[in-house]
Amino acid sequence: MSTDAPAETAPMSGDAYPDDLRREVERYLERLTFADAATTGVAGLEEAMRYSLLAGGKRIRPVLALATARALGRDAAEVLPIAAALELIHTYSLIHDDLPAMDDDDLRRGRPTCHRAFGENVAILAGDGLYAEAFRHVLEQQRGEPAAILAAVRELASATGINGMVGGQYLDVAHAAPEGADGLRHLHALKTGRLIGASIMCPLLLDPTRGPATIDAFRSFANELGVLFQIVDDILDVVGDDDALGKTHGSDERLGKRTYVSEFGLERARELAAESHRGARAALAKAAPGGAAELAQITDFIYTRTS
Repeated sequence: MSTDAPAETAPMSGDAYPDDLRREVERYLERLTFADAATTGVAGLEEAMRYSLLAGGKRIRPVLALATARALGRDAAEVLPIAAALELIHTYSLIHDDLPAMDDDDLRRGRPTCHRAFGENVAILAGDGLYAEAFRHVLEQQRGEPAAILAAVRELASATGINGMVGGQYLDVAHAAPEGADGLRHLHALKTGRLIGASIMCPLLLDPTRGPATIDAFRSFANELGVLFQIVDDILDVVGDDDALGKTHGSDERLGKRTYVSEFGLERARELAAESHRGARAALAKAAPGGAAELAQITDFIYTRTS
């Protein structure tokens, strides 16, 4: 994929990604444990959960949460519990996506998928466990006003249920999305966009001082960023390098999935990515007129990423 952007969307100068936030997320995730001291016999399950959770990556979703907190003038560490929950849920979705009944993939982040390493039955339970532990972690560890925490948890649950990620997955596997560009956008807005959106919206909802205008402005940015991520993901599945991706490319075509490349062709998909990048940067400028350097960095990284 070409990473040359039009002049008006050229990536910002400076670091390409807020790695300080990524490292903060990594340190936090490494400290997580799931089984209570009184729960015995489940060490193998926790090993499988941590195997997939600690496999690395850019941690885009939790880093978005921390970057949003900074854009709001808050200490990023304040939202680490809900940021971690976002990554637990994302990891659960990857484990289940890779299963033989779904995408049937053997590699994830450069090493065997969870079901290849631990067996299909344990992988299913590892995904289930991560999803449940995500909500337990937020409810036990996230500080803030109770009403604000409940609003953020509600957003997270909605983004991952039938009106979000799981519903989008169904539209994908059942080939149930409406035909045409609007149907494709709807599918991916649920399957991918809602969780990315929640990564931005949850920190906002944790801050009860933010009014509807600010929330709506950030939601517009979040929606466009989710579309951008999916278009680039579809392009990389065609032109990406297996070593860089950490998984086998070409799975979308093998499974007959509807993608921006299958619907519009590679070159038009690249044009749509550029348009979406411009839209996301414009929406961010309206949401955070005072500046949001890390969110801008992540937006540019998503547009130009190669893995």
